[in-house]
Amino acid sequence: MVSELELAFVEDLQLTKIMRLRAQSLQQKSQKRQDGERLLLPYEGVYRLDFSTQDLTFCNWSVSMKGPGRLSVTGISQLWTPDLTNLMTRQLMEPTGQFWRSAGDPDESPLKCLEADIQEFGERIAELAKVRKTMYFLLAFKEGAQKANISCSVIFKPNSG
Repeated sequence: MVSELELAFVEDLQLTKIMRLRAQSLQQKSQKRQDGERLLLPYEGVYRLDFSTQDLTFCNWSVSMKGPGRLSVTGISQLWTPDLTNLMTRQLMEPTGQFWRSAGDPDESPLKCLEADIQEFGERIAELAKVRKTMYFLLAFKEGAQKANISCSVIFKPNSG
């Protein structure tokens, strides 16, 4: 029996590319986004968690970052279909996971976070895992955070069935 299951956020390169092309296309054609549509910002990427087992209890987050910066993790309630429908603002979940390190903080110091929010967010992910094999997220790298310098995963305890 596995005591803990750590699931790393994996960038969905194809989905990120398609969403960037959508934003580019609108910009080139001088068109406006659909009402309520959420376009991907340059410092964001689409990531996914794939659940090998779906009956989980949230334990904690495992996030590391070299240097200063801020990582925002936003859950997407949308279950993407092959036609890759547009992302709508109403499909973004609250709360978000916010992790940061201020300039001058040593790399070995723990990241700062909004504890109540990341606890609630982790529990919501575990709840959604019961009905999903895959869940999507927007990860935003801000205030100097570099994608290459960050690792982010969520640790769950599989419930024995």
